[in-house]
Amino acid sequence: MIDGGMHKVNWASNGSNDSNRHSFTGKDIPYAKISKDMSVEQLIELYASAGYNARRLGEAAKLFYKMIDDDATICLTVAGAMTPIGYGGIIKELIEYGFVDWIISTGANIYHDAHFAWNLPVKQGHYDVDDDILHKKNIVRIYDVYIKEDETLQAQDKIIQEMFTSYSSDNETLILTTAEISHMLGRYVKDHSKSPDRSFIASAYEYDVPVYISTFKDSSLALDLIPFRLKGKRVLIDAVREIIEQAAIVYNSKRNGALEIGGGVPKNTAQQTGPALDQILHLNHGGLDYIIQLTDARPDSGGLSGATLQEGKSWGKVKTSHVNIVTVYGDASITFPLLCLYAIARHEPRRHRRLYSKLNEYYERLKEMYEMYIVNEEKVKPSD
Repeated sequence: MIDGGMHKVNWASNGSNDSNRHSFTGKDIPYAKISKDMSVEQLIELYASAGYNARRLGEAAKLFYKMIDDDATICLTVAGAMTPIGYGGIIKELIEYGFVDWIISTGANIYHDAHFAWNLPVKQGHYDVDDDILHKKNIVRIYDVYIKEDETLQAQDKIIQEMFTSYSSDNETLILTTAEISHMLGRYVKDHSKSPDRSFIASAYEYDVPVYISTFKDSSLALDLIPFRLKGKRVLIDAVREIIEQAAIVYNSKRNGALEIGGGVPKNTAQQTGPALDQILHLNHGGLDYIIQLTDARPDSGGLSGATLQEGKSWGKVKTSHVNIVTVYGDASITFPLLCLYAIARHEPRRHRRLYSKLNEYYERLKEMYEMYIVNEEKVKPSD
């Protein structure tokens, strides 16, 4: 069995020294042993001592531990369909342990997580089916997960619409960031749902964790606003405000890390904080300090989901392409729980940063720094 203690590793699985990559100086690969009383820490150590994506997962778990132990401000990005398989519960644990300080998610992951809070039916189904038959039975499918059209989706839509009704008047135009919408939803889940302990958005509300929805219009949360708009009520998303807030979180934190589940828009939303601070605001920040991505996307097709973390350095999204970045290629439904369990098993809970309550302060501080930059630029302009 592999020793469960921490040991130094090269946190970037690509290696930081080119000469080392071309020499026979790596660590010996031990002969693996498993036993019935093996802990998750020992399993991760076994992975880290092996090769292929097992090694990457081991290194990613250790890097996540390092991010936590270094007291980095950690952003969790969530693409794909994690919550329909119940993994909102894992996100909830990370929030409550203080291992996640802010979140960027697709709207779908928030919408489907709410099913569990209201005990709306979500079932295991089958992947090899006739979807015409499922449609006739009002069953929608996410691979092998079944959701009922009436009892779940329509019921959830009614709840979301009631939530928006409770926060708006007939003639009022609401201008909100998606973090504000998530905060409203978290409070509504906590106050009105049957099982608020089965909702990560309720925990995010309780611990002041900002939850941004990078793809709001591409989700049922936005579809639920259609009746309001047709009745003359308006809810407008202040997208520019929220990308400034996201950059402000990174700027006002000593160290910053991201744990990316899948890729897509949530991945880039977190990583574009670097270009926002440097390319646009000229504040010479340098990007994120640590990034872990759990993905099955290929890097050679030019898509954002598969873009390597090293490539992000060319955009200023990460401090360096050499260390503190790990990509694990595999199914996040397998790798995500293992990585999280390693951290929870090994590290004590952290203090909660309660960033949501600090967003205005951070925004104003970033604004002041940019205004100082403008003043300094004016001073150095050559006279006519």
